[in-house]
Amino acid sequence: MRRKLFQNLYAHLSKKEFTILTGARQTGKSTLLRDLESACKLEGVPTVFINLENKSFLESLDSDPLNLLSYLSSTSERTVFFIDEIQYLKDPSNFLKLIFDEHHQRIKIVASGSSAFYLDDQFRDSLAGRKRVFQLLTCDFEDFLLLQGKGELWSEVEKIRSSASYRSPQIAQLRLEWESFSIFGGYPRVVTETDIGEKREILKELRDSFVKRDILEAGVQNEIVFYQLFRILAEQSGQLVNLNELSNTLRVRSETIQNYLRILQVCFHITLVRPFFSNLRKELIKMPKAYFLDSGLRNSILNNFQPIHLRGDKGELWEQVFFRHLADQVALDEIRFWRTVDGREVDFVLPLTHPPQAYETKYDGKLIKEARYKSFKENYPTIEFRFQNLQPWSEDFFRRLPWFSDFTSNQ
Repeated sequence: MRRKLFQNLYAHLSKKEFTILTGARQTGKSTLLRDLESACKLEGVPTVFINLENKSFLESLDSDPLNLLSYLSSTSERTVFFIDEIQYLKDPSNFLKLIFDEHHQRIKIVASGSSAFYLDDQFRDSLAGRKRVFQLLTCDFEDFLLLQGKGELWSEVEKIRSSASYRSPQIAQLRLEWESFSIFGGYPRVVTETDIGEKREILKELRDSFVKRDILEAGVQNEIVFYQLFRILAEQSGQLVNLNELSNTLRVRSETIQNYLRILQVCFHITLVRPFFSNLRKELIKMPKAYFLDSGLRNSILNNFQPIHLRGDKGELWEQVFFRHLADQVALDEIRFWRTVDGREVDFVLPLTHPPQAYETKYDGKLIKEARYKSFKENYPTIEFRFQNLQPWSEDFFRRLPWFSDFTSNQ
């Protein structure tokens, strides 16, 4: 099964700009490159696949970027080079800039890489106008089902959403799948593993081995503090990130906290959601809120894989999972939250969609108190406000969830 991002990447192959695929480790970037390579071969497009974990390739391109030309298989047709793990080059930004400026008519590069490459400010500056970046997140619920070969369950979701009266005979099974998705997340290896214990072990490996590689490549000086911050963010998912408080708790400078937060973001483990505001005097405009980009990684850090209804953090987990659902519908920087100095808040605001949307998450619909949101509705009457609850479970859960087809971006 191909990930949905495949279609966007394939459509971009004909464009002049180079294609850059980003995402956390183990999200399936290499597999996507191979899928694109296979599609090109079926169309008769000349291709070359280079994995820079192969030292001979790496040494050749490091010694002279123009050595790439020696791999050309055609002198008349544009060749697509798939370069995996491009961050291993000594100067990947300069490499891409040189090839683009001198040879983009002959060469199209589709490159994937992990965090070290994107930590480099030169990547953004020197490649302006020369690349388009695509971000591969872990699986969303659709990919989660399809990757397991459960396409019939995704068809049930589509039937539910297309009919307000449809009652699904698979609604109980869909609940089990949604809970598994919430607990174990969407890393492809985790999704396709059927044994629960092995799922936990894979997430532990991701947490310990692959995050450690991010730490090493980013040059983190204090690994213990980094992991302590990671755990605090997992425990406080969806809460305000107070730099001074974190600095005092971890006994390091606030600049260190800022640097580690940046690393966690460019490694695609967390994102910081900024506040939405119009009245600078009444609303908090400085502190962001932190969310994980995969709930399974968060639960692994907390070492908590209990069923949702048994968890003390069931509300936080549902808010985390709903955030991730939004991240699959709109760009991360389009998601905001609203909070006033007297503590009134709305979990998520999407000011750039048409129409603008706002969502408040509650695990149990019985806990919803509409009067608490009167102020937001009065101040922002053009923003559609909706509650999102997980319980009670029914087909209406999937009808309430916002999907990309429900709105368009104003950008």
